[in-house]
Amino acid sequence: MFPFKTDPIHRSMHRELTRMDVINEANRCLYCYDAPCTRACPTHIDIPSFIRKIATDNLKGSARVIMEANPLGASCARVCPTEVLCEGACVLSQDESPIRIGDLQRYVTDWAMKSQVELFRPGPPTGRRVAIVGGGPAGLSAARELARTGHAVTIFEAKPELGGLNTYGIVPFRLPAEVARWEAEQVIQLGVEVRTGVRVGEDLSAQELLDRYDAVVLAFGMGTVPRLGIPGEDLEGVWDAIEFIERVKTGEGVGEIGNRVAVIGAGNTAIDAATCSRRLGAEQVTMYYRRTEAEMTAYPFEYEFAKQEGVEFRWLSAPKRILGEEGRVQAVEFVRMRLEAADETGRPRPVAIPGSEYIAEADTVIRAIGQTRLQRLGEAFQVETAEGVIRVDEDFRTSNPKVFAAGDCTFERGRGDAMVVEAAEQGKRAARSVHRYLSQAQRA
Repeated sequence: MFPFKTDPIHRSMHRELTRMDVINEANRCLYCYDAPCTRACPTHIDIPSFIRKIATDNLKGSARVIMEANPLGASCARVCPTEVLCEGACVLSQDESPIRIGDLQRYVTDWAMKSQVELFRPGPPTGRRVAIVGGGPAGLSAARELARTGHAVTIFEAKPELGGLNTYGIVPFRLPAEVARWEAEQVIQLGVEVRTGVRVGEDLSAQELLDRYDAVVLAFGMGTVPRLGIPGEDLEGVWDAIEFIERVKTGEGVGEIGNRVAVIGAGNTAIDAATCSRRLGAEQVTMYYRRTEAEMTAYPFEYEFAKQEGVEFRWLSAPKRILGEEGRVQAVEFVRMRLEAADETGRPRPVAIPGSEYIAEADTVIRAIGQTRLQRLGEAFQVETAEGVIRVDEDFRTSNPKVFAAGDCTFERGRGDAMVVEAAEQGKRAARSVHRYLSQAQRA
């Protein structure tokens, strides 16, 4: 429905739905009372309501239901692990196939993008000013909610565009940049001021924001992929997965990657880097992971998609050194691993097997082993952190009374999941906490 590009790197992994597909699927819904699908959605979209509105041809009303609950509803329709969230909870999944909730949500939000309908308006001005550091999913969600309650909001974003990983860090065939831009535009249209290309802590100090604004929301996410810490990592052809995907998505390009690509890691970003490499023309793309399939952090549907795209997997393998000639990657030496008792993450601890080294030829190596923390930025706002993670309470308040935080900068293993939909919900909840704080301060 929305006119996206159709070259291999942009060709959507999602099948286009016809109007008949949508009506038939919407009419399968039982419109459950106290629906388990709604409870399973982190943003608690009223799923029976938006589907019923599809069945009655009220697409604008359906879009409002979705976006009211989830300011990133269009992105989440593409990247959410629906099979373990809303669709996994569908009562029809026990006896037949669940309602295709993600596909229906994508259809409605695509219609809203194409129609350019106005869904929300700003609230009456309160005279209060809020700064948001970071224009990714959590920051946009918080900004949308705060603007709707009438607060004057300014987003400070280091990148040239808003959207965070939705704009820059998720491959275009999963999430086109146009979708992230539309969601950002929904926020801008509410009167939110945007200052892109501004690095808080460098171009503007944290103290300036604390002095100028009544409240601050930290939503700056995480940083780059950490280095592997092995010899040969500075050879040409070794990439940070986040930078690799960003350059492909923005059209900057990554040059010639060759026929053999080795991806180190087994999370969603690793999958994106691998499938992206296949669509760029690499004949052999292999993902290497030091644990097993059972411990990989990628969503199941991402794993299945990667296999369908022709990506291969090597388990219980850790890189030992990267080999090259004339400054260019030629191969990677791996060592085989075995799993022992669980470590602090709760997963089995991988241990190298002496003498088990082997060489795998590679023209390009992409490291995708998580992301670093922007620890100094958190500390600049005088908030409590732990290993770079900003500590917040259940209302997303930090140790500094006028500073709140949401999204990946607060993420730690064992406390929720680092998903776009979780970031959207956290941004909403942080905004509500800010509103309560400002309301109380005004009465005092």
